[in-house]
Amino acid sequence: MDRQNEKALIGEAAVIQFVKDGMAVGLGTGSTAYYVIKKMGEMVKSGMKLKGVATSKATEKLAMECGIQLIDINEVEELDLAIDGADEIDANFYAIKGGGGALLREKIIANAAKTFIVVADGSKKVQSLGKFPLPIEVVPFGYKQTERAIRKFGCKTEIREKDGEIFVTDNGNYIVDCSFSSIQNPTQLQQDLNNIVGVVENGLFIDMVDVLISIKEHKEISVEYVKN
Repeated sequence: MDRQNEKALIGEAAVIQFVKDGMAVGLGTGSTAYYVIKKMGEMVKSGMKLKGVATSKATEKLAMECGIQLIDINEVEELDLAIDGADEIDANFYAIKGGGGALLREKIIANAAKTFIVVADGSKKVQSLGKFPLPIEVVPFGYKQTERAIRKFGCKTEIREKDGEIFVTDNGNYIVDCSFSSIQNPTQLQQDLNNIVGVVENGLFIDMVDVLISIKEHKEISVEYVKN
């Protein structure tokens, strides 16, 4: 099975199993979350009443095209669910997110949800984090100083660019992509990075995932409930 078919199966399975009428759902960003949003749009067209909170402007646009009513995160005390992809997820259900540049909003929305569901195809599951560059969102002012401070934790860094220009997040910030050979202690690294002046948030999602939906051989959907 190719990756796109895997993503479609996983995304649709998450919606079918967990999304119920009347829910407020955090809508992720990325190639697997795309199928989540499309399936929710089908349910809305069939009469289900759902509200969504988007993690990016791109997701906002797609959700509106699919007929999903969008609300501001500040309008609710908490969300019933948030469903999103991951760039990597390890055996402890720790994840790296932010490859699409939306890590700050993704983390805010995941934290606001009663249940945070990660949908990940087989290529995203790893024994330990670090192969995928860790994104860190930083404020533009003094970003080179912030980048130098980040490098002290043993990584190579690169300011993310798009079309030859520095990539700017939906929040008006920059992203530093950090290449580690391996992240041995993700919990400590998360704390250390967020203590750097100029860092807004990092892409380590530690003890946040409640459910992981992936796919086994022979197209079998796997649903794992995480005990945090």
